[in-house]
Amino acid sequence: MKFERPVLAVLAAILFACVAGAQESSPQQARTFVNFVSASDSVVAPGHSAPVQFTFHVVEPYHVNSSQPLAPELIPTQLHFSLPGEIAVGKMQYPAGKLMSFPFDPSTKLSVYSGDFVVRGLLMAPATASKGTYTIHAELKYQACDNNSCYPPKKLDVTFNVKVGTRSASRKSR
Repeated sequence: MKFERPVLAVLAAILFACVAGAQESSPQQARTFVNFVSASDSVVAPGHSAPVQFTFHVVEPYHVNSSQPLAPELIPTQLHFSLPGEIAVGKMQYPAGKLMSFPFDPSTKLSVYSGDFVVRGLLMAPATASKGTYTIHAELKYQACDNNSCYPPKKLDVTFNVKVGTRSASRKSR
């Protein structure tokens, strides 16, 4: 059976290609490390500002660097916005990271977020803002790690609505 070897070689090559293709589209590529839980309902009057908060959840057993990592080579967690002209975002306030050490270097502490964390900010509408509801797009940039290794940086899409209208609880912007 001389033709069996070439057939087996071809079958082995096909099997190898299938396994390699399956690994490229494996769940690791689509692994979820952080989930967007919610954004607070926000109504801001033209010429005023209103607080907003975003809640995220880091999936166990992972952690992400805080917004203020302790080493310059570590990638900070940051929220970036794409805004319509009727809305501006004031300085974001990130929570303090929790100082933790990990098995790969027990003598070094890292500033990380795990579990739930909340990012706060201030939404502002210029006095000329048109009333209505605006969809805001943002992305959370982060790098997730577990106790043994870190994964390539990722971006998490965040979408929320802001209503420009009247609200007695809104504050005058400064």
